[in-house]
Amino acid sequence: MHPLYEVEKRRHKKKRLVQSPNSYFMDVKCPGCYRITTVFSHAQRVVPCAGCSYVLCQPKGGKCRLTEGNTTDWVVDYSNIQTKFSLRTADEPEDDLCYLVPGQPETISQCNFNPDEQTFLVIHGWTVTGMFESWVSKLVYALYKREPASNVIVVDWLHRAHQHYPTSAAYTRLVGQDLAHFLNWIEAELDYPLERSHLLGYSLGAHVAGIAGYLTKKKVNRITGLDPAGPNFEYADEQSSLSPDDAEFVDVLHTNTRGSPDLSIGIKRPVGHVDIYPNGGSFQPGCDLHKAMYMIAAAGFKEMDQLVKCSHERSVHLFIDSLLNEHKQSLAFRCGAKETFDRGLCLSCRKNRCNTVGYEVKKVRSRRSSRMYLKTREIMPYKVFHYQIKLHFFSQKNISFTVQPVQVSLHGTQNETENIALVFEDRDSGQSLKVIVYVNIGELLMVKMKWEKDSYFSWSDWWGSSSFMIRKLRVKAGETQAK
Repeated sequence: MHPLYEVEKRRHKKKRLVQSPNSYFMDVKCPGCYRITTVFSHAQRVVPCAGCSYVLCQPKGGKCRLTEGNTTDWVVDYSNIQTKFSLRTADEPEDDLCYLVPGQPETISQCNFNPDEQTFLVIHGWTVTGMFESWVSKLVYALYKREPASNVIVVDWLHRAHQHYPTSAAYTRLVGQDLAHFLNWIEAELDYPLERSHLLGYSLGAHVAGIAGYLTKKKVNRITGLDPAGPNFEYADEQSSLSPDDAEFVDVLHTNTRGSPDLSIGIKRPVGHVDIYPNGGSFQPGCDLHKAMYMIAAAGFKEMDQLVKCSHERSVHLFIDSLLNEHKQSLAFRCGAKETFDRGLCLSCRKNRCNTVGYEVKKVRSRRSSRMYLKTREIMPYKVFHYQIKLHFFSQKNISFTVQPVQVSLHGTQNETENIALVFEDRDSGQSLKVIVYVNIGELLMVKMKWEKDSYFSWSDWWGSSSFMIRKLRVKAGETQAK
């Protein structure tokens, strides 16, 4: 065997071959162009290439060898596609009643594919059970609820997703190629514009969507990454993972990025045009250990995986929420870091600094990905209302009320909220804090504040002041931008 590997450039750019001791040509059956790379020192994977100037396989399959040509000119052998494409219905979102089969145009009419409407492709991730999880049918239902005339296709790669995680992660390349062939076939068979296609990928499925978008002849309209998988992808190149170049617009929800980059279940780095980190992206309300232990006590250890996937899967339910609760859309705000957002410094909507979460996200394309943050409730609907409270005190160097918080009450035209605790960590004369309200209070009418000095003795009593005076108070509503 000859030690070679291929260094890929972006779409339509020429590729060059260089030597490497770890990658080799090998016997594979392929309808297109492949390169061989290593997953670990003892394992290899087959990775599809797009628009090759040099080809590692002949079009009819067989032994790999260096051949000039372009795979886009070949007639694809659809019999090699192992991924299945189930066109589900609004009446029976849980059932696979009809499959669209690439190369068999009669299945298009048999499945009642509507060529005049947009198409959603739902792509699952790694699976422990080898079966679809319950969120799949819920997402199908929500998509049809919002877009009744659309086509909702579930991309079924369960046989490859039900492997050891590293193996399934490597298979995303082949599944992505299968999906790209399917999209190219639909586009060619029906003259169906890929501008009507929206790929929604969860976990490993997000990278499948990205690879498919990279390999299609024409760009798909939109890819939504639902907490894209982190392990094996945190440092992957753009050709092997979801990236902004894979569609006209790529939006991403990050909901489980706890731990180091190598161990985080969800990918930490931004991989889209708009990357949204609900609750900082690392911990989702209601996904705590106490709740998981309650579920285990009630249903047994079969619910143990809920502790792991609760935050991970929250990305899907946030998107479902945006489909079903059309009048309760959550808003995210651009910010440099979670800590800055938590201080209430990033509630501006000027120059695309805020955006809707989920289905109705505003398609903002920029050179750099926009990191956006928001808080949510622990149950659907997830929407909360963000307020920024700025306090300016008369100059007092010895203000000390970090232990005993200030109680704030907001009163509006529609509702009111009582006793929100604010803790001022610094002793500066000016403070800015973020307040989360779970009800819509309407137009703000009045703000009440209450503070009592600690009743017990504290060393801070030696230098702390027993009172303070507010020079100015400003309140800003993030959702309405009213001040």
